[in-house]
Amino acid sequence: MKELDYRKCAAEFVGTLVLVLFGCGTAVMVGCSSEHGGGYLLTALAFGLVIVAMAYSIGNVSGCHINPAVSLAMLIDGRMSGRDFGLYVGSQCLGAIAGAAILMGFAGRDSGLGANGLYDGSIMKSLLIEVILTFVFVLVILGVTAKKSFGNLAGIVIGLSLTLVHILGIAFTGTSVNPARSLGPALFAGGDALRYVWVFIVAPLVGGALAACFHKYVVKKSC
Repeated sequence: MKELDYRKCAAEFVGTLVLVLFGCGTAVMVGCSSEHGGGYLLTALAFGLVIVAMAYSIGNVSGCHINPAVSLAMLIDGRMSGRDFGLYVGSQCLGAIAGAAILMGFAGRDSGLGANGLYDGSIMKSLLIEVILTFVFVLVILGVTAKKSFGNLAGIVIGLSLTLVHILGIAFTGTSVNPARSLGPALFAGGDALRYVWVFIVAPLVGGALAACFHKYVVKKSC
């Protein structure tokens, strides 16, 4: 690999590690039940603030995707190559696994590690919820990164958008919108989290792909 590839991979690895450690870690420590508003909002903010922090620290290296659904959308939109897509996704998944491993060392496996779960025991409901949440999140990313004039504010807008989808989604599935974020904790949590992790891999990828198609064939053609 070229030196730039190593730098991009390292940036995506670290960014996703931080997302899982701080986002899922906050969920573990303060709780994310909708019945307890304080912990619920803190968890949503934690995920959003990680994006802001990483966007302004590693964004100039890799673009700060730290999410396979975002990378897939960028691939469909023609902003990255298939080779880079593979490198990004591999780095993101490894970073998420590392972040979950560190969190397990702090909080223990029995904490649940912020793993996602089915809403109302329904695979179909959970798939639909995650597709919608990811569609909205990725569509914002594609829109705000499409013009250089939005560059200085992109990290803040994307971070707030992730906070927004978490505020709605936590009560349903714990909010994934990110296959890597779901994979890492599920591997260590085991049980139903691992059994149904495919839902939180497939749905965000579908949502990201739909957002990319909508942006490419509707938004771009309207500009």
